[in-house]
Amino acid sequence: MIVKMLIKWVLFALSLMLTAWLIPGITVSTIWAALLACVIIAIINIFIKPVIQLLTLPINIVTIGLFTLVINAVLFMLAAWISPGVQVDGFLSALFGSAVYSILSMFISKI
Repeated sequence: MIVKMLIKWVLFALSLMLTAWLIPGITVSTIWAALLACVIIAIINIFIKPVIQLLTLPINIVTIGLFTLVINAVLFMLAAWISPGVQVDGFLSALFGSAVYSILSMFISKI
């Protein structure tokens, strides 16, 4: 169980590094920075994201769920701001980076 969680954690970190490699404007300095950023992203997704989604529910309903992409991008930027060694240069980089990271994370979660 613990080994499986550690493997997933490393895979999430590698997917964050792949996202940084694919999307211009996102940089991850080391694997250690990516591992820490994955923990920060997980904490943000557990505690902050549900509250923000609840508060922005009317906007999300009007936009047929597309506002969730904006929320993901802003939270991705927040995680990069908190994480030493991770940098996101702008909103578009965060938008595309959060989309790529979400897709890669979805595949990892299926494992």
